Parts: sequence; structure tokens; C-alpha cells
Amino acid sequence: MNVTINGESRDLPGPMSVADYLNSLGLDIEHVAVEHNRAIVPRADFTAVRIAEGDHLEIIRFVGGG
Repeated sequence: MNVTINGESRDLPGPMSVADYLNSLGLDIEHVAVEHNRAIVPRADFTAVRIAEGDHLEIIRFVGGG
């Protein structure tokens, strides 16, 4: 399944939730923001929103510092 993540084409093994994808990357869902097909995904919906063929994701990871 081909999707675009942060502007790069990626192959995923199949449909999965945003939460499953973030977990597969080892990302803490409490420290990221996700846009799915140009719509911000509320953190509470990460398990409900499914990534499908041709979708676009933007994942922003919060980094502390000054």
C-alpha cells in the first residue's frame, strides 16, 4: 500500500490506524501532531482514523528546548 508521509512515498504492509503507524515508528503519540489528507487528527482519534492507499500524512514531532 503506497502512501505519502511528510512528502515522501512510503510502502506500508496494509491499512492501519494512525496510532498503529505511530507505534510502528516508536513514536510517543503524546508528543506528535498528525495531519491526514489535509485535516488535523485529534489525538483522541488516532486509533479510529485509518490510513489507506494513496493517503497523505504529515507527522510533526514536538521537541523540547529553547
